[in-house]
Amino acid sequence: MQNVTLVLIFLLVPVLILYLCEQIKWVNKVGAILWAYGIGILLRVLNIIPETPIDPVVAMSDMTIPQWITELTIPLALPLLLFSLNFKKWLKQARQTLLSMVLAFVSVITMVVIGFFIFGPNLEEGWKISGLLTGVYTGGTPNMAAIKTALEVNQNTYILTHTYDMAISLVWFIFIITIGQRVLNLVLPKSKPSLDNNISTEEIDMSEMDSFRGMFKKNILPPLFIALGLSILIFGAGYGIMSLVPESAQTAVIILFITTAGIAASFIKKVNRIKKSFQLGMYLIIVFSMAVASMADIKNLVNISSSLFFYVVLAVWGSLILHILLSMIFKVDTDTVIITSTALAFSPPFVPVVAAALKNRDVIITGLTVGIIGYAVGNYLAMGLAYLLKGFM
Repeated sequence: MQNVTLVLIFLLVPVLILYLCEQIKWVNKVGAILWAYGIGILLRVLNIIPETPIDPVVAMSDMTIPQWITELTIPLALPLLLFSLNFKKWLKQARQTLLSMVLAFVSVITMVVIGFFIFGPNLEEGWKISGLLTGVYTGGTPNMAAIKTALEVNQNTYILTHTYDMAISLVWFIFIITIGQRVLNLVLPKSKPSLDNNISTEEIDMSEMDSFRGMFKKNILPPLFIALGLSILIFGAGYGIMSLVPESAQTAVIILFITTAGIAASFIKKVNRIKKSFQLGMYLIIVFSMAVASMADIKNLVNISSSLFFYVVLAVWGSLILHILLSMIFKVDTDTVIITSTALAFSPPFVPVVAAALKNRDVIITGLTVGIIGYAVGNYLAMGLAYLLKGFM
């Protein structure tokens, strides 16, 4: 019964958040994702989310409720987000995307190496931490978790590093979904407007990105169920393929397959024209965000390790600043820089949220593509750099 209650909390609270965002302007300005994060953290602080595994007969694993939800929502949401997108538009941005991604990789590696020589001598597992930071900023939390296993990082070290990462990265996330675009437009080339230039900024923001109104209408709901069913089929096929590859590559493989299948389905006119599929995917992303936040161990912030804290600060903000400086030199536009950094540091599920803040849905596939590449190469970069730096300990 407790498990059912928790699942209902994670599914229904986001519905309430979205309703309030539609009805109250100041609630909407904060944003559904940040509300989801805040409520998720509150659930953890109030000890509403138990740390014991849920019934293994139900879950078929030893995962907790939040872990179980995050495992399901991401692969179900990605196809829904992709069905309504115009892939041809992304092809015109491919060169900028590749350039921005390479600049981001160079920035992360540079700052992690510099931080290692400054703070590494004061950290017991300094070289392993360099691997964690490289992994998380080239592929998000999934890569960080993979690096922890590969390098056999101490559990406390991992939790503390991850907690600092979430707290410090949140500052950047708030910046980019509020004033980031306006600030970076002062130093970077402005992004080209969407080809759909007959649609106003307000229409793109509300009607296409944020508005969930009308999802239960008779002409909307049946096709939406078809879209969800197709997403489930894609997830099932991806899960089957995932079981055929080594465990270390499973996350990258399933995300890659799901993204590819979602893009392929977007070329089918009947699928591409299903209304509100994007919004349904966004709802699942909000559920995911609340579940992720509920797993954050806020208590660890009390036992601050200054060397580790400032190492994470340098890795996050140092690499972002260097990325921006390099983008100024190579004339990469604002939206591409923002979406690239989002995809690499936060992983693909966060891309649509930032795209909504940018009022530019055309960069969604750009971000997802960068995120997938980050999943694919991040572990190699992280482990290679960690073992290289180990020789200097």
